[in-house]
Amino acid sequence: MIVPDLEELLALRGAAHGLSLHGRKTTHAPLLGAHSSAQRGRGLEFQEVRPYVAGDDPRNIDWRVTARRGRPHTKLFREERERPVWLLVDLQPGLFFGSRRQLKSALVARTAALLAWVAALGGDRVGAVIAHGAAETRILPARARQSGVLPLLDALLQSQPQAPGQPAPLALEAAVRTLLPLVRPGSQILAVSDFAGLRTEADSLWRALAAHGDLRLYWVADPLEEEGLPNGRFRAGLPGRLRLLEGARVRERWRQTWREREARIAALSQRNAAPVVRLDTREAVEHVLRPLLRPRQSAA
Repeated sequence: MIVPDLEELLALRGAAHGLSLHGRKTTHAPLLGAHSSAQRGRGLEFQEVRPYVAGDDPRNIDWRVTARRGRPHTKLFREERERPVWLLVDLQPGLFFGSRRQLKSALVARTAALLAWVAALGGDRVGAVIAHGAAETRILPARARQSGVLPLLDALLQSQPQAPGQPAPLALEAAVRTLLPLVRPGSQILAVSDFAGLRTEADSLWRALAAHGDLRLYWVADPLEEEGLPNGRFRAGLPGRLRLLEGARVRERWRQTWREREARIAALSQRNAAPVVRLDTREAVEHVLRPLLRPRQSAA
């Protein structure tokens, strides 16, 4: 299987032309139902405080300044020209797996790179938090244009698992904790993962993240995970800890595990109004995302 290199991730810039992360009013989840997520606007940045005048929004009254000066004062805000787009990228060792065209980890890297280019070409600032197993979660501050994308591409390549290893299913959860204090209101959060480690104990973390902005889920999967092993005997596991499995005997339990994961992802999506796009290791990411990210054409 061919893993991505820097030249390939740079070339995805061409595939990102003409695409948009916020060109549609709603985004539909093609796999988990047609619920929609309202696009949140760009963030508002505090500008100054001035005396209150008739017509000002009472919700913007600065009560501390009002109490100190003895007359009402209101806060003024200005709209941010560049919206922060945060990529939450899962590259823990368990994603070093694939039965078709590419490893799941490679598909994660390609997806994150394409989304980063789309954001940067759309004028947004791009930042990322990368989970890669036992190592410390990596943070890349949100920056504009290529200064936000190029360090991310390098980090994606460095963070990819290089061989089968002990899965770290809670790495994504740790990355959510890391991202929470960094996200400002109005941000867009794009989570790219196989979501294998979702736990109900982390529901509050995901709710807090979704409350800060527009959360979207990009679910990376491999057909073998859903279909199970074919008939026959197979060795499976990690090097030094391989087990002999009989395909017909373990298939139902295998598929049940898949259905449980699918249900957890659907619940996460529904609770947080976060659309899900499923990405398959059989397909090139640009072919899947292009129709979903193409801005809606205005009526003639």
